[in-house]
Amino acid sequence: MDPGREPEPLTARLGADELRRVVEENGLARMGVRPSFRDYVRELWRRRAFIGVLATSKSQSRNQNSYLGQLWAVLTPLLNATVYVIIFGIILDTTRGMSNGIAFIVIGTFMFRFFDRSVVVGADSIRNNLSLVRSVHFPRAVLPIAQVLSELTTLLPALIVMIGVSWVSQFFPGQGPVPLDWSWFLIVPAVLLLWLFSTGCAFLVGRWVAITPDIKNLIPFAMRFLMYGSGVIFSINHLLGDHPAAKILEYQPVAVYLYLARGAIADEPTIPQDPVMWYLGVGWALLFLVVGFVMFWRGEERYGRD
Repeated sequence: MDPGREPEPLTARLGADELRRVVEENGLARMGVRPSFRDYVRELWRRRAFIGVLATSKSQSRNQNSYLGQLWAVLTPLLNATVYVIIFGIILDTTRGMSNGIAFIVIGTFMFRFFDRSVVVGADSIRNNLSLVRSVHFPRAVLPIAQVLSELTTLLPALIVMIGVSWVSQFFPGQGPVPLDWSWFLIVPAVLLLWLFSTGCAFLVGRWVAITPDIKNLIPFAMRFLMYGSGVIFSINHLLGDHPAAKILEYQPVAVYLYLARGAIADEPTIPQDPVMWYLGVGWALLFLVVGFVMFWRGEERYGRD
């Protein structure tokens, strides 16, 4: 071979049949091609350790440059709840008719913040990790899953504060009892269902923003609409009464999960344990998780290229 001459590429030296045999024997795969759904799920399961490490690192790196560090994961929803209680619960009295308006607003604020943050970080899961997406081969679904999982790890200590504040609120004037009860354990499945639903939403917005970045600018408006349309700071039934929109808003996913969380912790006569709401919670979670995952998988080959 002439030392100054460039070597021929492998595809030129091998025939099509021989090249196909080499590829199959070495388990090679074409880059940038969406794998089958079964292979994608199998590959994602193999990366479960990576998902855990990625979620933990993101959770620990959040607020690391501030003096209070991880305490902000608790302080932020607590301060938001304080503002909402003062303005909407005391001044505007939007929780009139509720047994314990403070617990009602506190639970709604903490739970909605988890959903809100999950959607926001899910939307940025691909765009903020383009260098990783373009340099390493792995199922891109790892990113939104890890992002929402990191939010779940920060929610766990916040739940203790949420429950504690709700229980203490009964000692404030005009606030009803929040007794210790077996129903408190129902906060666990309520949070898990909200986590699955939020992961499904993260899949959806993660794909949309990765392909059309302008959609990210619409997310804050959608979150604001959902906040007011889900009864985070007021009761939908008390405010709308028999209005036709009341049932629609009451049974939409976010409102359902707020209902389940409040029904578990607060002792509100207007929020009894309702099997229908639990069925809806399971249904919404599975629907969004499956549809979101399938849609995210279908866009796999486009991530990092647009």
